[in-house]
Amino acid sequence: METSALIMMLVGMVIIWGGFAASVAHAVKKSRQS
Repeated sequence: METSALIMMLVGMVIIWGGFAASVAHAVKKSRQS
């Protein structure tokens, strides 16, 4: 695999997992308030 492809894969994974972690944290915060 080329370096550029590897970097793009890592960037995509960070965006996907970062968004997933943010949504989970938001859901936990909402459930604790109610």
